[in-house]
Amino acid sequence: MKFILDNWMLILIALSSGGMLAWPLLRGANSGSLTAQGAVQLINRQRAVVVDVREPEEFAAGHMIGAKNVPLNQLEEKLAAAVKNKTVPLLLVCANGARAQRAVGRAKKLGYEQAQAVAGGLKSWKEANLPVEKA
Repeated sequence: MKFILDNWMLILIALSSGGMLAWPLLRGANSGSLTAQGAVQLINRQRAVVVDVREPEEFAAGHMIGAKNVPLNQLEEKLAAAVKNKTVPLLLVCANGARAQRAVGRAKKLGYEQAQAVAGGLKSWKEANLPVEKA
């Protein structure tokens, strides 16, 4: 007991650093994001549809093969026309993952329950040496 009282600050630091290390794991479990390798598996095994939520100019500069371009600001209007089947896995991608995370919430509100963002976006896709095409 004396040890705990004498070293309460060290114990507090250890507990808080452990909590900070565990936080991304806990948050990542529900965030709806997926690694580039996980995305490849969904595309190959479950015929996931890839939707790029970047602007058309960014999309034309390079995108995942087979991706459909539906800019984030037009997602509510155009997603239903681009992806008719709401039961297939929907992979949302952008440049670094931030816009895709916002798009996941919007897609789920539209009825796409299997919507997920590709973590790290096109940047992580390229870093994994996966194919990219230009429009």
